[in-house]
Amino acid sequence: MFEFSQLRCFVAVAEELHFHRAAARLNMTQPPLSRQIQQLERQLGLVLLLRGSRAVRLTPAGEAFLRDARRLLQAAENATQQARRVAQGQRGQITIGFTASSGYGVLPRLVGVARARLPEIELSLREMVSQDQVAALQAGQVDLALLRPQPPVAGLRTALVQREALRLALPRGHRLAEASEIEIPALEGEALITFPPVEGRYFHDLILGLFRQAGVAPVRLQFISQTHSILALVGAGLGVAVVPQAAERLRQAEVVLRPLAGPGIPAAELMLAWREGADNPACEALLEVLRPDWTQLSPG
Repeated sequence: MFEFSQLRCFVAVAEELHFHRAAARLNMTQPPLSRQIQQLERQLGLVLLLRGSRAVRLTPAGEAFLRDARRLLQAAENATQQARRVAQGQRGQITIGFTASSGYGVLPRLVGVARARLPEIELSLREMVSQDQVAALQAGQVDLALLRPQPPVAGLRTALVQREALRLALPRGHRLAEASEIEIPALEGEALITFPPVEGRYFHDLILGLFRQAGVAPVRLQFISQTHSILALVGAGLGVAVVPQAAERLRQAEVVLRPLAGPGIPAAELMLAWREGADNPACEALLEVLRPDWTQLSPG
């Protein structure tokens, strides 16, 4: 089988129709160039060039072979360039896990940055609760994760990417619906719809901690994993809920959202997480693009 070096020599001679000029173009001397062509012809069992005392001509077989030789050389060059771009993180694929609420703000921003700065990288998106995203990161099923703060996990790094206010969701006809802001003690005796203790551990602990701090005990608790489902139940009059501010984008007709007032009202945090030492160059390239904006790194 012929080699690409032989193809390059043949194409140079076929285009220059002169061995000396072709050798100069390839930065080599004429004798090794002639040997490369001769070896190529022997391997093919064909005469590709007719050598004259002053000129070189292509045989019909040489003309046909020239077209394919050019295509092969171009394909090899393209393959080399594509491999280099993948190795440099300019091409490739990144799988990103995200929580439902991050899909209303941070995720679109991240996707926009990736498309603008790294347009040849393909993004694959997977909606998951935070706990499942940690497991997916550890298993190598996702490269990046947009999740709520979790207990530290060896081998994972995180960056704080957003802090957002909390909002109280009320049915439109609720006694507090017209208030400009509401303190937790005003919710004494209310049914509370909130996040579950396992799948939604971060918000579950955050919200119930607020009620305990205020000395308020809800008369009934219902646990629902997704913000849009919580709002649907609030709209149906089954209780009130504390949700992240991103819920304002859902625009539930039967629900009003009001700021929480009083001491010690925390903000909800969203983290970007990734595996330390991961071997996806595209992921590393995207992290480099994002770091100027999201520099609050916490130990992994």
